[in-house]
Amino acid sequence: MRKSKPKKRVILPDPVFNEVVVTKFVNHLMYDGKKNTAYEIFYGALETVKNKLPNAEQTPLEIWKKALANVTPQVEVKSRRIGGATFQVPTEIRPDRKESISMKNLINFARKRSGKTMADKLAAEIVDGFNNQGGAFKRKEEIHRMAEANRAFAHFRF
Repeated sequence: MRKSKPKKRVILPDPVFNEVVVTKFVNHLMYDGKKNTAYEIFYGALETVKNKLPNAEQTPLEIWKKALANVTPQVEVKSRRIGGATFQVPTEIRPDRKESISMKNLINFARKRSGKTMADKLAAEIVDGFNNQGGAFKRKEEIHRMAEANRAFAHFRF
C-alpha cells in the first residue's frame, strides 16, 4: 500500500462502568452528536434490564455483555468475482468488526421494535439477546446459515 494505515483513535472509557466497550456502544447509539442523550438511553436500558431480570445473579452490565456475545457472528459471506461469476465466499470476521456488527445489529433491531422509549426497546432487545432470541440473534443465525450454505466456495478465500 502506498498510504499508511490511519491511526486508531483512542476511545475513552465511560464514566459509570469505566469500560471502553460501553463507550463504543454509545457511539453507535448516538444521533447528531448527542452523546449525553445516548448515555441516558443506555443506562436507562440497563436499569430496565435489572428490573426485568431481578433474580439473575449477574449485573446488568454482564447481562448486556452476554447478550452482545450471543448476537456476535463468527463468519460472514463476501462477494468475490471469479471468471465472470460472482461467488458468496464465507470468511472469518476480524475481532473489531465482529464487535461493531454485533453492536449495530443490537441497536438496529432495538430501533425497529415497538415500544415506548428507546431505552425500553433497547432493554427488551438486550434481554432477548441474553436469552438467545430476538431480531439481532436471528440475524446472526441467518449470517451463519448463509456461510454454511456457501461453504463449498471457501477455497476462493482471499
